[in-house]
Amino acid sequence: MGFYDYSVTTAKGEDFSMDNYKGKVVLVVNTATGCGFTPHYKDIEEMYEKFHDQGFEVLDIPCNQFAGQTPGTDEEIHEFCTLHYNTKFPQMKKSEVNGENQLPLYKFLKEQKGFEGFGKGPSALAMSVMLKKIDKDYKNNPDIKWNFTKFVVDRNGEVVARFEPTEKMDNVAACVEKLI
Repeated sequence: MGFYDYSVTTAKGEDFSMDNYKGKVVLVVNTATGCGFTPHYKDIEEMYEKFHDQGFEVLDIPCNQFAGQTPGTDEEIHEFCTLHYNTKFPQMKKSEVNGENQLPLYKFLKEQKGFEGFGKGPSALAMSVMLKKIDKDYKNNPDIKWNFTKFVVDRNGEVVARFEPTEKMDNVAACVEKLI
């Protein structure tokens, strides 16, 4: 199966097929409303506004699996995002990205691009220290480590990059721009 064979559920409970994204560049991101990385919404919205007319889409999957940082309902999440970050891209139904109840799409994404580290810098070091306490083997599995992990899918449905939340958003935007 490929990217276009999967679907997710919208915040309104409707099935949404990745087939809708054929020929587009897609940023798939698991989000949270109460996380230190929540300001990434600002940069993601800026990318959306800059590249949307050129075939760029954002697949926003709110997730409450990381320290309970997305406690609200789908409606509350949408309200938060539009109020604080003026987001125009849709949020999907809050879902799990790891474990027994993970979205099949996320199983696929992680099979395509596993975890390669947090990079360098203070936030990367902080994430490594925190994750060692949660999962001593975190470096050796493809699981999503935290909120705002991003996957970039090209116009052919190929998963071309995975960015951990510690990655500079400029690097994510540069990857997207190359594919536009």
